[in-house]
Amino acid sequence: MQEILITLGLLSIIVYIWSTIMIYSYLKDKNEKTQNFVFINLFIFRYVKNYKLITKSENGKIGYLYYLWSISINLALLCFVLLIVLK
Repeated sequence: MQEILITLGLLSIIVYIWSTIMIYSYLKDKNEKTQNFVFINLFIFRYVKNYKLITKSENGKIGYLYYLWSISINLALLCFVLLIVLK
C-alpha cells in the first residue's frame, strides 16, 4: 500500500510542477505581470487566480490547467497524509 501511495504522490507532484509551469507560460504569453521564474512558487496562487479569470473571460469556462493543478496538489497532499496515518 505504501508503494502505491508513494508512486501516486510522486506522480501527482510531477503533474503539479508541469501544470504550474504551463500556467506561468500561459500568463507570460498573455503579457500578464509575472515575476522571475525562480519565484514561481511564491506567487503561484496569484498566477492560478489570474489564469482562472483570464480563461473564464476568454472562453466562458475555466481552463483545464486550473483543474489539473488543483487536483494534483490535493492528491499529493492526500497521499502524504495517508502515508503518515498508515505508518
